[in-house]
Amino acid sequence: MKRKTAHLGMFLALALICGYIESLIPFYFGVPGMKLGLPNLVTVVMLSCIGAKEAFFVSALRILLSGFLFGNPFSILYSFGGGICSFAVMCLLLRTKKLQTVSVSTAGGMFHNIGQIAVAAAVVENYNLFYYTPVLMVSGFVTGCLIGIAAQEMIVRLNGRI
Repeated sequence: MKRKTAHLGMFLALALICGYIESLIPFYFGVPGMKLGLPNLVTVVMLSCIGAKEAFFVSALRILLSGFLFGNPFSILYSFGGGICSFAVMCLLLRTKKLQTVSVSTAGGMFHNIGQIAVAAAVVENYNLFYYTPVLMVSGFVTGCLIGIAAQEMIVRLNGRI
């Protein structure tokens, strides 16, 4: 039990560090909410190596702590919307055992943006925000693919060590 707690703490710390590093990287292409998604690297690796329950716990805690440390209540709300949507899709796709990590991560990146747009549209009561969806789908595809490639490499290198 102590070893599992230590591993979860390590993954949470790693996800928080990735979130902090992401906040330092200037990544702005004219559309609000576009990010690299570095903390999702930890989530994808955990889903593949440890399990959904643990990955969800670490992901939810990371969103909450990152919001308090680097954001605000709205960033927590948007992150939870995107995170839950993304997490559910990735879990369902991994259960099929037909898709590789890169494909699962790519779908997760795209659905994260769908979840965030849905929450943002509901919060500001302006459904015109859905016009951002095509641009955010492209960014979710690209960043999800990059995160998936990095996660796949980490999974291969960590095989059996977690």
